[in-house]
Amino acid sequence: MLHRIPTDQLGPRGEAMGHAVETCIHCGFCLPTCPTYEVLGDEADSPRGRIMLMKEVLEGKLSPADAAPHIDRCLGCVACQTNCPSGVEYGNLLSSYRSLDQSKTQSLRTFASRLRRQLASWILPYPMRFRFAMRLGKVGRKLSAITPVALRPMIDLVPDSLPKAERVPTDSPAIGPERGRVMLHIGCAAQVLRPDITSAAIRVLNRNGIAVHVPPSQGCCGALHWHIGDAKHAASLAAVNLQAFGNGDEPIITTAAGCGSGLHEYPLIMVGNESKAMRESEVKRFSNRVVDISVYLDEIGIIPPGPIKSTRVAYHDACHLAHAQKVRKPPRKLLQSIPGLELVDVADSDLCCGSAGTYNIDQPEIAAELGKRKAATLLESRCDLVALGNIGCQIQIEQHLQKAGQAIPVLHTIQILDRAYRGTLD
Repeated sequence: MLHRIPTDQLGPRGEAMGHAVETCIHCGFCLPTCPTYEVLGDEADSPRGRIMLMKEVLEGKLSPADAAPHIDRCLGCVACQTNCPSGVEYGNLLSSYRSLDQSKTQSLRTFASRLRRQLASWILPYPMRFRFAMRLGKVGRKLSAITPVALRPMIDLVPDSLPKAERVPTDSPAIGPERGRVMLHIGCAAQVLRPDITSAAIRVLNRNGIAVHVPPSQGCCGALHWHIGDAKHAASLAAVNLQAFGNGDEPIITTAAGCGSGLHEYPLIMVGNESKAMRESEVKRFSNRVVDISVYLDEIGIIPPGPIKSTRVAYHDACHLAHAQKVRKPPRKLLQSIPGLELVDVADSDLCCGSAGTYNIDQPEIAAELGKRKAATLLESRCDLVALGNIGCQIQIEQHLQKAGQAIPVLHTIQILDRAYRGTLD
C-alpha cells in the first residue's frame, strides 16, 4: 500500500502501481542503464528519480505539474528493468501512472506538443491516413519556411521516399510438408514505411513449412497510445485485435518489437475493459500466444540459407525486444546461421536509439542526441549492414546514419534472412 492513498483509490491499475513503487529499494543500479540520465545527468530524469516523483504525486505530496516534465522525458525503454536487482516492473508503473495522470497533465504541455500527440494518435494507427500524411509531409519539407513550428519535428522525420504498398494475402500456404500454422500481426507503421518486412516474414515462414494466416480485421496494437497514457484509445484498439485473432491455439507472430511488447501488455491495458465476451483469462491467453518471429523460427529450427558473400553485420537490440520481451539470442542465432555473415559486436547495443514510439516527436532534442550516439557506435563497428527487429528503430537509425554521411543499409533480421534465401543479399 502507498502511505496515504490506498491502491484501490488509484483506479483499476492501482495494484500494479503500488507493487512497483513498494518493490523499488532505491539502490541506483538503474541509473547507468537509463538513456535520459546518460544524456541529462539529472537524478529526476532517472528511473529511481521518476519512481520517487510518481510516489510523491500518488501520495498527494507533490503536484502532477512538478513531476510531469520528468515523467514526459522518460522513453519507456524499460532498460532499467533488465538491471534491477529487485524486479521492479517499471513499465507497468509508468504506463499506468500516465494513464491515471493524463487528464491532469495534458493542459500543462505546450500547444505544439498537444497538437503533435493528437495528430500522431489520429494518423499512425491507420495505414491509409499515415501514407497520405507522409505525402503531405514531403510537401511540407519543401515549404519548410512556412511550415508551422509545431509540426517541424514531425516533418523532419518524413523519409525522402516511400516504398510502394504491397498486398498482404490473407492465407499463405506452407512450402513443402506443413510443420505448423501461425497468425501474423502486421502492425501499422511498417505497412507504410517498410511493407517488405511483412512480405519477407511470410516468405520465410512459408519456406520453413509454416502456413500463415493474416486476419484482415486486425489493427494497430495500441502500444503508442498506451505508452503516452491514452489508455481508453489503447483498450479500444486492443479489443479489435482480441476479436480478430480469436481464441484459437495458433501462435500470434509479430515482427515489430514495440507491437509484440504492446500485445503482451493487453492484460494490463484491458483492466476494467473486459466484458462477458472478453474475460480476463481470455486476454491473458491471447497475450501468451504472442511471440516474436525470431523466437518462433529459432524454436522450430530453420532450413539453413545458402552462403552469401562475406558481410559484417552489426545487431542493434530494440528496447522492447531485449528489455521488455527478454529476446536477445534468437535473432543473433538466425543471423549466424547464414554462411558468410559475420556478426560483429556493438558497444551499448541495447541502449535506446531515441525512436521509442512517438518519443522523437514528443522530445525531438533528446531523441536526436540518442540517435546520433547510436549511429556513432554502429559506425565504430565497421559493419556493412545493420540488423534489428523494430520498424521505429529502423527508421531512426537509418536517418541518423545518413546524417553522419554513411549510407549503410539498415534491415530487419527477417529481411536479411529472406534475402539470404533468395540470393539477393548484396
